[in-house]
Amino acid sequence: QVQLVESGGGLVQPGGSLRLSCAGSGFTMGHYAIGWFRQAPGKECEAVSCISSSNERTHYADSVKGRFTISKDNAKNTAYLQMNSLKPEDTAVYYCAAEVLGKGSPLAADYDYWGQGTQVTVSS
Repeated sequence: QVQLVESGGGLVQPGGSLRLSCAGSGFTMGHYAIGWFRQAPGKECEAVSCISSSNERTHYADSVKGRFTISKDNAKNTAYLQMNSLKPEDTAVYYCAAEVLGKGSPLAADYDYWGQGTQVTVSS
């Protein structure tokens, strides 16, 4: 059974940092792409960052370029999202998802498995 479990969310002041983790089980993460998505209240789900199965290709939303970094440790079956210089507009529930095709698509519909999400709140 494929499972994804996010952790690392919380409350942080503007300008602060958080590192989200996505622990996978029931599958080999090296064979899957991982995407991080977020959804704020009243807004649509947004692709934040994605990484291909081989870790060779990454994608970032324009709103997070230069501030967020995605990585994937295939040996640990865990993906990460390092978030720096956080802004109030980054407040959302963050989800990780696994894509069987491994391409690292920015489209939520292309992902096959999803975690339960972790809340990130950026506020002073």
